[in-house]
Amino acid sequence: MRPASADDRLDLTAFIEANLPLASVPSIPNVRLHMATPRSGLYHLAMADDSDLMPPYWAYPWAGGAVLARYLFDHSEEVAGKRVVDLGTGSGLVAIAAMKCGAAHVIAIDIDAKAIAAAQLNANANDVVIETRLGDIIEDAPPVAEIILAGDIFYDEALVERVLPFLERCRTAGLDVLIGDPGRAPLPTSSLLQIADYAVPDFGGAKGNSTANSAVFRLR
Repeated sequence: MRPASADDRLDLTAFIEANLPLASVPSIPNVRLHMATPRSGLYHLAMADDSDLMPPYWAYPWAGGAVLARYLFDHSEEVAGKRVVDLGTGSGLVAIAAMKCGAAHVIAIDIDAKAIAAAQLNANANDVVIETRLGDIIEDAPPVAEIILAGDIFYDEALVERVLPFLERCRTAGLDVLIGDPGRAPLPTSSLLQIADYAVPDFGGAKGNSTANSAVFRLR
């Protein structure tokens, strides 16, 4: 995927603001996101860039991110005063929750330029400051941080094979790793310790505006 230019980001920002209205996220205190509706016309974004066929994960609060955000609001000590990485930030929900819970600094990372634009807009709408980074860090050294948050990161086997070794390297380097997931089949449960569960919105799920029983895990 080509990097987004300044003009691309400006057009994308305007599209999100005009077509994805801000709405409160059920069960997540004091967080609003730009979320897609049936009238949002997300296909216009795909048509505008034939090289970008990535699904618009960033347009919805998926259950794994929602359960992590809910957990952080109940356990702010997990991130308070810490440097945090939100891996696969999507809408930016988890990064925003971390900042609202007192994180010292949050880097929100995604490989989709549209997600980065949406996360920044959503952070602004919630009066928090996050750093956004476009790119894939899975092959890199562990980031300079105390904790990695990863919601909805294990949605297929190929991704598990890439992401789990990276997170294990981060854990070995001393970073804490928290994962949110609604129990998808590829989840590497043998490497995880469940620490909480909640019923949270799963707007991106197959049933649309549904609720999913989801859990928070700590990498062993």
